[in-house]
Amino acid sequence: MTNNNIPVTEDELHAYIDNELPAERRGDVEAWLSTRADDAERVHSWRAMAEMLHARYDSVADEAVPKRLEIERLARQPRKWMVGAIAATLLAFAAGGGVGWIAHGAAASPSAFQILTLDALDAHKLYVVEVRHPVEVPGSERAHLQQWLTKRCGWEVRAPVLDATGLKLVGGRLLPGPTGPASFLMYESPTGERFTLYTSRAKTKTAQMRYTAAENSGAMYWSEDGVGYVLSGPTDKDRLNQVARLVYDQTEKPGG
Repeated sequence: MTNNNIPVTEDELHAYIDNELPAERRGDVEAWLSTRADDAERVHSWRAMAEMLHARYDSVADEAVPKRLEIERLARQPRKWMVGAIAATLLAFAAGGGVGWIAHGAAASPSAFQILTLDALDAHKLYVVEVRHPVEVPGSERAHLQQWLTKRCGWEVRAPVLDATGLKLVGGRLLPGPTGPASFLMYESPTGERFTLYTSRAKTKTAQMRYTAAENSGAMYWSEDGVGYVLSGPTDKDRLNQVARLVYDQTEKPGG
């Protein structure tokens, strides 16, 4: 028997999309959705995004491992192993069973969230593995980088100082965004841990900060004054939240 009076959590909704929900609970979730239009619409939006992710990444998941990521080479080059592993797990995150989690928090504007998040993940995947040329403008030229990106993007782009979290600015670059230019900033710790901050115009004017995670990848998404932010990094929620809050303090609050 099912009982739609038993509250269904958001985690269970994501597990339902990913076909990871225990069989005995699936009927309860379906009964819950049949009487709650808002939740049903959220699930529909998340499933649509999952299908988009599979369409974009499934063919890549079956490709041969690039030479630069072969075990023998990684063993000889520890730093490349670290950044390569981040990219590999991010790709597995996008193409694998955790696609429901990537849409966590997308209900406010699913189409805008899907496009912005996919673009940010593509950029992270592409550049986080780069050793010699990860950025166009180096972090040593912070003032120029901010002025250039601000002029090209059309909003004030700030490269936050994240020294308090052990992260140094590697640099940044200009990228095409969903509706125009996008800024892309990269930070790195002494151990090679990398975070990327992608910003672009967002249809959702303001959205609270939200956390998503699957396997070895995590992200924070929020928007303010029509600009969307996606901070990508490891899955450690406390660590990611620490960095995201410092970013928020310096990019959104007056005088930051």
